[in-house]
Amino acid sequence: MNAATRFLSGCLLSVSLAFSAGAQTVSDPGNVMLVADHVYVSGESVLTARGHVEALMDDVRLMATEIEYDANADKITLKGPIRIIQGDEVTIIASSAELDSAFNNGLLRSARMVLDQQVQLAANQLNRVDGRYSVLSKTSASSCRICQTGEPPLWQIRARRVVHDQLERQLYFDHASLLIRDVPVLYFPHLRLPDPTLDRATGFLIPTVRTTSQLSYGLKMPYFITLGNHRDITLTPYVSSETRTLEFRYRQAFKKGRIELNGAVSDDTILPNKTRGYLFAEGRFDLPRDFKLSFDLKAVSDDSYITDYDYSDDDRLVSNITVQRSYRDEATRVALLHYQSLRPNEDNNTLPTLVAVATTERRYFPNAIGGELRTNVELHGHQRRSDADIVGRDVGRAHADVSWRRNWILPSGLRTGVTSELAFDAFHTNNDSTYPEYASQLTPTVAAHVRYPMSKTGSDGATYVIEPVAQIAWTGGSNLDVANDESTRVEFDEGNLLALSRFPSYDRRERGLAGAVGLNWSRYSAAGWQGNLTIGQVFHEEDQVDFTRTSGLDDVVSDLLLAGQIKTRNGLSFTARTIYDYDAGIRKADARVGWSNSKLWLDGRYVWLAPDVAENRTSTLSEWALDSRYRLARHWTGLFDWRYDAGNNKTAEAGVGLEYRNECVKVELSVSRRFSTSTTVQSSTSFGLTVALLGFSVKSSQKSYDRTCG
Repeated sequence: MNAATRFLSGCLLSVSLAFSAGAQTVSDPGNVMLVADHVYVSGESVLTARGHVEALMDDVRLMATEIEYDANADKITLKGPIRIIQGDEVTIIASSAELDSAFNNGLLRSARMVLDQQVQLAANQLNRVDGRYSVLSKTSASSCRICQTGEPPLWQIRARRVVHDQLERQLYFDHASLLIRDVPVLYFPHLRLPDPTLDRATGFLIPTVRTTSQLSYGLKMPYFITLGNHRDITLTPYVSSETRTLEFRYRQAFKKGRIELNGAVSDDTILPNKTRGYLFAEGRFDLPRDFKLSFDLKAVSDDSYITDYDYSDDDRLVSNITVQRSYRDEATRVALLHYQSLRPNEDNNTLPTLVAVATTERRYFPNAIGGELRTNVELHGHQRRSDADIVGRDVGRAHADVSWRRNWILPSGLRTGVTSELAFDAFHTNNDSTYPEYASQLTPTVAAHVRYPMSKTGSDGATYVIEPVAQIAWTGGSNLDVANDESTRVEFDEGNLLALSRFPSYDRRERGLAGAVGLNWSRYSAAGWQGNLTIGQVFHEEDQVDFTRTSGLDDVVSDLLLAGQIKTRNGLSFTARTIYDYDAGIRKADARVGWSNSKLWLDGRYVWLAPDVAENRTSTLSEWALDSRYRLARHWTGLFDWRYDAGNNKTAEAGVGLEYRNECVKVELSVSRRFSTSTTVQSSTSFGLTVALLGFSVKSSQKSYDRTCG
């Protein structure tokens, strides 16, 4: 005897006469409860409940105006309006129904089923079968909001029969037609769709129409295949008159990690009689002793493939396999990296394409001398494909250092500290007759710094903080006679104003006596406005000839560093930095503005770099870039991106798009143009159209797009 039968039998035993007016509650030791205004028994086997009736069993809640239970027939008859709610996923509304006592089998008339508060199915009749299947006849299905105005939904699927498999969470349609408003546009003899509660199901995903000037009109039709609970693959044929392409994505989750592979294989008219393709693979795994293994591998058949198909904007592919561990007082990393340049003016045979790195840094806090003691050991090697002299140079180096630093806060609020370091560097150079094969050196460094932060609260409630900073440092020795492979690009910014060396690696160091001064200013308003400004300059005892001209550090007195940031309460942020030479003017400048609120998302950037032959830049680099989205109306969003090469006075890339979205459909139309003078990457124009029927396979917690009934 099941729980419902035991409950109703208990009701029949406990109720020997009709209850008087007023809500009554009856339950048994099982999982069922009945609440009604009136409950009475007819004969020996019929229990009737009327008026605001609710029956609760496990996760099922049934509401009706009248419930009649016939124990002999094991049948429950309900009079509507009826509402059956199962958990948070299924709601059924009907005018009348006949069910068995376990609610597993039965018939509901004029029924409407709502799945996950997203998709509703209206039918003349709903048959409940074996507690698993709901069979709906003459059905209309839609995720659009339907109001009592008589207007048809924006889209709907009409079918002779729909079967909802509650266990597999699938919807099966027989003789289905897709209607836009009331106009049929597609017919399917059989159609299967996942219900909204299912995260992964084998089947077709949203198709995309893509048109480019190089590949002509094309269609992408992705097909998703589940391979168990932890694996899946998506195959996307891309067909046009100019290409036959198969895109793929494979994902697998493991107990202690995951992998994902993305790639494509193409046969096109851009490079006839050649198979083109790319493969990007990434993953992450937990190893013993808290180590983490990660990899990001990238390979491409030719320099222009990923740009032609808009798979990536990278013009250098960086692959790496890394094992690392990070603790509060330790950082260890072992990595193997591979570089592949897609730029037409770079030769991969003479670039250091293979790099191996192993490093570990630890810190200690000795009680005897106080402060912080750090040790660092690093092994590094990079190799070129070419074996030719000079251009095929390979380098291996070892580095080790020990440093001690200690800070004090004086009673006046002055903060001061000292740093000392002893470093060892050794280099081994192959395939370059202009440098010795072996070179090594010990380098001592000592430094002292001082800061004096001061704060004040103004009459407007804002807090002002001003902090002068200064440092003096000395580094012994002279630069080794080794090639400058790793320190060719130097950034002078507020982060390394008080650094012991501003070179990014150890093949070059700042030598001799050096000083640095700076001033940090901040304002924090009570209304949420925030501003920061940093001014700084570096002084050397003698010229540092290994710095490039536009680094701002090549003279005895460096260029003036200016950096600032502004943040407002309404989501606006602005960051800018420049290096200014009193004689030559601006050497470098960059700025970034971001604005994010309920309607606007904007990211704008500007970069200006002066010519510098040492950095392979023979002309001024000046570029604007803008990426934005703007909510034009409740359902309409505009998209715009633009990149302008101000140095050559021409647009490099531009794109516009328009998106319409409500609770049941998303349509995006876009057009973009890439301008190029490269011999490997040609100019092209792309058009894209995507239409997604929301609710079945696309979930969204964003309810601001949903329409309401007026």
